[in-house]
Amino acid sequence: MREVARRFHVSLSTVQRWVTRAGCQRLGRIDWSDRPDGQRPALNRYPSKMEDLVLDVRRKLKETDDLGYYGADAIYREVRRRKKGRVPCIRTIGRILERRGALDGLRRHRRPAPPRGWYLPDVAAGRAELDSFDFIEGLVIKDGPEVQVLNVTSLHGGLVNAWPTDCGNASTAVDALPEHWRAFGLPSYAQFDNDTRFQGPHQHPDVLGRVTRVCLSLGVVPVFVPPQETGFQATIENLNGLWQAKVWARFHHESLAALRLRSAKYVAARRRRDAARIESAPPRRAFPASWKLDLETLPSGRIIYLRRTDHCGVVSLLGHTFEVDPRWQHRLVRSVVDLDAGAISFFSLRRSAPAQQLLLLKVPYRLQKADSRE
Repeated sequence: MREVARRFHVSLSTVQRWVTRAGCQRLGRIDWSDRPDGQRPALNRYPSKMEDLVLDVRRKLKETDDLGYYGADAIYREVRRRKKGRVPCIRTIGRILERRGALDGLRRHRRPAPPRGWYLPDVAAGRAELDSFDFIEGLVIKDGPEVQVLNVTSLHGGLVNAWPTDCGNASTAVDALPEHWRAFGLPSYAQFDNDTRFQGPHQHPDVLGRVTRVCLSLGVVPVFVPPQETGFQATIENLNGLWQAKVWARFHHESLAALRLRSAKYVAARRRRDAARIESAPPRRAFPASWKLDLETLPSGRIIYLRRTDHCGVVSLLGHTFEVDPRWQHRLVRSVVDLDAGAISFFSLRRSAPAQQLLLLKVPYRLQKADSRE
C-alpha cells in the first residue's frame, strides 16, 4: 500500500480507504466516485417513509384543520396520535420540513452594509472627512465630582480626542471644537446628535445653537442625526465604549486631574497606533488664524438634518413642519438647509440603495433670528 501511495502521490490513508471500499468486489463493479466520509445515509436519520408521513400530515392539517395550524408542533401532535412507537421530536420535524422544502417562511435577505457616511455622498466617496462628537454622562469619581466626557473621532482617519470635565455644557463644546481643529485642521462635516448642547434649544423656532454657529463660521457643515436611530452614531459610540473600558473602568482615579492625565495618555497612544490611517484620510483645511466667534452675525452656509418622516410624510426641523412627500412615509430624508440660497432641500435616503438620493422637495426658507437662545 505504501508503494502504491508513493506511485500515485497520495497518502497511505487514501489507499487504505480505497482498499476498504473495494472489499472483495471485482474492480469493474466498485463505485469509485467521491463521497463524504461516514455512513450514507446517517444512522440516526429517520426513514423516508416517516418523512413522507410528516409531509402528508402537514398537507392534511393545512387543508382541513379547524384551527389552521400546520407547523412542527401541530404535526408532532397528530403523528403521535396516529403512530405508536418512535416519533420524531418537534425539532427533527422542523429539519424534515426544511430538508424537503416545505417551509412557508422566507429567510431574511441580508444586504451588504452601506459604505461609511453613506448619507453624505462626498463622505461616502472618500473625498471629505467627518468628525463625530458626543458626550459621556453619569460618571462619578469617588468622593469627587460628577464627570462628563466630550469625545470626538473622525470617520475615515480615526483621529480621536477627549475632554473630561465636571461641567459638560454647550460652552465645553464651543471651546473644544476650535481647540481640536486648530491642532489638526478643519473637516468638511461635524456630526452631532440632537442634544440641546449641540443643536440648541428646541422650544423656539429658527434658533441655531452656539455649536452650530461655530461650525458655520469656520465653513464646517454641521450634521444632526435622527433621534433614536441606530447606525449613524456607531463610530462615536464605539469610541465612547472603548474610552470607558480602557480609561474609566481600568484604573482608579483620585481626581479629575488624574483622569485627564490618564485620558490624554490613551488618546496619544490611539493616535500613534492609527498614524498611518490618519495620514491616509481625506485632507483637512487649515484653521483660519484670525477667526473669532461672533454670535451677532447672521450665519451663512449649510446645515444638514437627517430625519424620518411620519405616517403622512412630514418632517419637523427648526421648529417647523414640512410636508415632504405623502408617498415617502416612515422613511429617512436628508434635509439640507442652505442659508445662503434661502432654501431647504429634502433628499430620499435608503440603506439598501445608498447611491440613489433623489430630490423630494425644495422649499424657500429664511433664518429670521440672529441671536442664540442658550
